[in-house]
Amino acid sequence: MKKTLKFVSFLFIGSIIFTSCKKTNSSAPEEISQQTFDQIYAHGFGTSNVQKIEEGYLVEGDIVLTQEYLDQQPAGNFLRIANNEQYRTTNLVNQNRTITIALDSKLSAKAGYSQALAEVANRYNALGLTLTFQAVSSGADITYVEGHGQYLASAGFPTGGNPYGTVKVNANAIGTGTSSTFINYLATIMTHEGGHCIGFRHTDYMDRSYSCGGAYSNEGASSVGAILIPGTPSGPDAGSWMLACIGANQNRPFNSNDRTALQYLY
Repeated sequence: MKKTLKFVSFLFIGSIIFTSCKKTNSSAPEEISQQTFDQIYAHGFGTSNVQKIEEGYLVEGDIVLTQEYLDQQPAGNFLRIANNEQYRTTNLVNQNRTITIALDSKLSAKAGYSQALAEVANRYNALGLTLTFQAVSSGADITYVEGHGQYLASAGFPTGGNPYGTVKVNANAIGTGTSSTFINYLATIMTHEGGHCIGFRHTDYMDRSYSCGGAYSNEGASSVGAILIPGTPSGPDAGSWMLACIGANQNRPFNSNDRTALQYLY
């Protein structure tokens, strides 16, 4: 079954039934000001189904936008792969550095989570990027913490050259396990959220129905431009790690287009 990673970041990635990664609504839509909607739109995000959450605002079902992020002047750099694939690159992480990642105590005690964290580092490090990912026990640049709500996981975007520091993971919705199938599934979710933390948008940003099903859904690209990566296909990319929705127990390691995008930016 498909599960929407409306993560406050991930993956609206998917299989038959979608479980939203969105946080539960803590505020009615009318509590969000028009100025905030304008800021969200100016940064290239859609303004449908915006939710007020503790960290700021939840958009695209799994992406956290802090007020600090919204108050920045939008930069206009997008990196597009194919017609249905687009990665936002306005905010990036400074290169030639080590990104440490860790689990909080609640997640580290759950079966399969430590193995999945190690797999996250392995997947990124296998690409030879200018960023090196290192799993540590505490004090990390990105900490995966236990979250609760109607989402699988959530995360935000970099600020000041540093990655977004917290990924919320809904272990109750994802489950636990020690099989390679489960560990790869969990690692896919965690790697996707890590992608947001270093500046990537959903691959099917221009039409989330591609991975999530349902009606055509274009979040709207505002007035910003795009940089086309040479050598990438002109059609949808079925295997990308940054698709918005994911199917239960699905494994999405980096495909060739993902590798091109990551190596282009880092």
